[in-house]
Amino acid sequence: MDIISHGLWGGIAFGRRRHFAIAFLFGMLPDLIAFGPFSIYAQLNGIHFHRQPPLELIPSWVFGLYNSGHSLLVALPAYFIVRRVSKGVSLCCLAWPLHILFDIPTHSAGYFPTKFLYPVSDFFINGRSWVSPVVWYPNVIMLIILYSIFIFSLVSKRRKQKRLTAAIHPEHMK
Repeated sequence: MDIISHGLWGGIAFGRRRHFAIAFLFGMLPDLIAFGPFSIYAQLNGIHFHRQPPLELIPSWVFGLYNSGHSLLVALPAYFIVRRVSKGVSLCCLAWPLHILFDIPTHSAGYFPTKFLYPVSDFFINGRSWVSPVVWYPNVIMLIILYSIFIFSLVSKRRKQKRLTAAIHPEHMK
């Protein structure tokens, strides 16, 4: 799945109330861990690519970072550490394992398979690539539906609160 979709899923699942931005970032974190440093490296070394970079252009350390960031054996202990520090933000941290769970069936063996038990095991599922139309379009459609419902419910709640405030304190509505 693309990094923005991961952020949007994390935000809608775990950050709808007060911590949307934090859940959004945790949803993108596994990809940021590997591809953030690689993007800087590529810029500094004059490596240019359009869309997904060819595997031969990617240094081996990126694969190590990718595997670490996409491991449930790394994400779950991180969740418990964050939970000890801040219970309010810890729910947002669950967007990280959600990212991994989405990637397990939506990455193929040919391009960054998700080794979700790394470093204990290199096991992965040879799934359907997230750029495939049968994965991409349902993902986008579900995000549009969920965010439409979310925004509609926010607007409805605010209108209801405004009507209630007007009924209780009509002098404040002038």
